[in-house]
Amino acid sequence: MTFHKYQGTGNDFVIIDDRAMQFDETDHARIAHLCHRRFGIGADGLMLLRELSGYDFEMVYFNADGHPSSMCGNGGRCLVAFAKYLGIVEDTAHFLAVDGPHDAQIEADGTVRLKMQDVAVPRRAAVGEGDVFLHTGSPHHVQFLSPAELPSLAELNIFVAGQAIRYHQAYGPAGTNVNFVEVPADPRQPWPVRTYERGVEGETLSCGTGVTAVALAASQRGAVSPVRLQTMGGELEVAFEQQPDGGFENVWLSGPATRVFGGEL
Repeated sequence: MTFHKYQGTGNDFVIIDDRAMQFDETDHARIAHLCHRRFGIGADGLMLLRELSGYDFEMVYFNADGHPSSMCGNGGRCLVAFAKYLGIVEDTAHFLAVDGPHDAQIEADGTVRLKMQDVAVPRRAAVGEGDVFLHTGSPHHVQFLSPAELPSLAELNIFVAGQAIRYHQAYGPAGTNVNFVEVPADPRQPWPVRTYERGVEGETLSCGTGVTAVALAASQRGAVSPVRLQTMGGELEVAFEQQPDGGFENVWLSGPATRVFGGEL
């Protein structure tokens, strides 16, 4: 079976063309093995591209722990790029993911724009004074840090700080993803973000649904669409329209999506 490795700002994935329905998605140990960075291919997650009537394709996503997951924004963008690589789509795509239908656009420079689901009004997080919680296809806790705060974002121990919130009893057994954000002096400048992802159980170089949550939460702090986000793996952009009730629609996540290599299992 052929596999492909893709990455979007350092958020990397094993992708398999499973239109023949040959991959055993119930073998969670095998999926985790393929994602293992020492004994497998190495990735933050694994995706299957499948045929589905009424859509260009279906996205089936698994975290690095081998289990099915909620929506992955960078994964969706990479799968769109893969669909173009296969010749399934050209410059636009319409596909189904775990959180519903998505549209996407592929620009001439390789940038992939993914339309996310509408997002409800950000609410006060269950943990941390001043923190925010949003669901952008996946649950995200957002903590803002001032530039003068110590430790700084660069020095913060993401594993320790993220794990404390991810497993906090307030979020129940499922837990949440956690984003730490440095507030720039000028909100028009990129917002530095670091993310602890559940299912990976550590920091990823980038998280698409995470930066989407950060951009929408940052609108309460002076950020104006489109918002630029600086992740550890590169820059992403989130555009949106705010609804009268404070929610968001026409949310688009944009950034690069690149094929790294392919091989055989």
